[in-house]
Amino acid sequence: MNSLMARLQSGKFYMLSAIIVAGLQTLILGTIIQSRASILENGAEVLLKTAPVDPRDFLRGDYVVLNYDISSVPVQTVSGGIPAEPGERVLWVRLKKQPDDFWTVTESSFRELPPLAETVVLRSQPFYSGGLAAGDSIRVEYGIERYYVPEGEGKPIEEARNGGNVAISVRVSKAGSAQIRSLLVDGKPVYEEPLY
Repeated sequence: MNSLMARLQSGKFYMLSAIIVAGLQTLILGTIIQSRASILENGAEVLLKTAPVDPRDFLRGDYVVLNYDISSVPVQTVSGGIPAEPGERVLWVRLKKQPDDFWTVTESSFRELPPLAETVVLRSQPFYSGGLAAGDSIRVEYGIERYYVPEGEGKPIEEARNGGNVAISVRVSKAGSAQIRSLLVDGKPVYEEPLY
C-alpha cells in the first residue's frame, strides 16, 4: 500500500496515465481521418444529380443541405421484399451509370447486395421503416447530405442548384460508405475535398 501511495505522490502515475490517454485519443482520431481518406483515395467514383430542396433549409451557417434523386428509392426496385414489421433498417442501393454520366438506382434490398460489374452499392444510414406501408418510394440518407463551404459562398450554389446545375462527385467504398469528393456547377468542379 505504501509503494502505491509513494508512486501516486511522485507524479509518475499521473504522467503515465496522461501519456496513455493522449495516445488513445490520437489513435482514435487518426483512425477516423484515415477511414475517410481511404474512401476518397480508393473508392469508386459516382456522379450524383442533386434535387431541389426548400430554400429556407438550404443554407444553415457554413454548410449546404443536399438532396439527391437517389435518396427517394422506388419500392419496385426492392428485391427480397420489404420487412413486414416496423423497425430500424438499413437499405442497400445498387447504382448504375446512365448515358448522361449520372448514376441512378437499379436495385435495392434490406439485405446486403452482392457486387456486380459496372455497378456500385451504397449503404443507407439507419432509418425507421414503417413496414409494408412504405408508399411508392423509400426515403433514405447516405451521410452525404451536407457539404461545408466557405462562409458566405452558399448563395451562388443555391442559385445554381435551383437551376438544376449542381452535381456531386462521390467516392464509395467497397463496404458501401460514401464521401463527397467534389461539388460541380455546370459540370465544372467548384470545390474539391482534400484527402486529409
